[in-house]
Amino acid sequence: METPKTEIPVFDIYSYRRIRRAIGYLGIFLPVVLVILSFIDFFETSVQPSISHYYYTNFREIFTGTLCAVGLFLIRYKGHGNPSIWKNDNLLTNIAGIMAIGVAMVPTNPEIISQKIYTLIPYTDAWLGALHYGFAGMLFLIFSLLSINVFTIGHKHEADVPESVMNENNIYRFCGYSILVFIIMVPVSAKFKLFPYSTLTFEALSLLVFGIAWLIKGRALGDKGNWGQKVYGECNKVNTESSFNK
Repeated sequence: METPKTEIPVFDIYSYRRIRRAIGYLGIFLPVVLVILSFIDFFETSVQPSISHYYYTNFREIFTGTLCAVGLFLIRYKGHGNPSIWKNDNLLTNIAGIMAIGVAMVPTNPEIISQKIYTLIPYTDAWLGALHYGFAGMLFLIFSLLSINVFTIGHKHEADVPESVMNENNIYRFCGYSILVFIIMVPVSAKFKLFPYSTLTFEALSLLVFGIAWLIKGRALGDKGNWGQKVYGECNKVNTESSFNK
């Protein structure tokens, strides 16, 4: 006897979309808010060489709070399992959430190592800065894997809708590979000093494309009409299980 297919309630679908949107907005606006506030004299904070260096400014709470919020959203987010760890939505988002909190709780080294503010680990050793960037590197690597390997799994293009270059899978792959390029450019720019605030710029660009991928996954711009057809390959109708995957 065939087991009836269980549909995912529409309420749950929209809850997951809200989580995806929240993750996307937090990623995009973190560097934007930090830089804009840096130009306001009242806060007595200059533009920092990297997003991580904002830990040692008056915007420490914005930096750590946003990262912890992203981390908790990622851990709370329950995606699909998969035999391959490279495509296991639930596992990758959980690890990414832990990495995000690690980036916030184990800050980079300041300009003067002896002035380091004690956090979860009460030491000023230089290797803690390397641990911070290890967390950050792993975090962005997982962001890239999610965009390239995971977000593309749930896409189901309807046969009667013409294929578009704006197809969501193309957007996800573009965002995923862009994250890899930008993250590689972070140490390259730091070594060769390509231009002022190059590290900050590439980190911000990485968060931008990361956020775009999550906003597209969360259907932040809607999925009706031309947008729904070009991006999601759908007609104007509400799906249940397939919508959850999206």
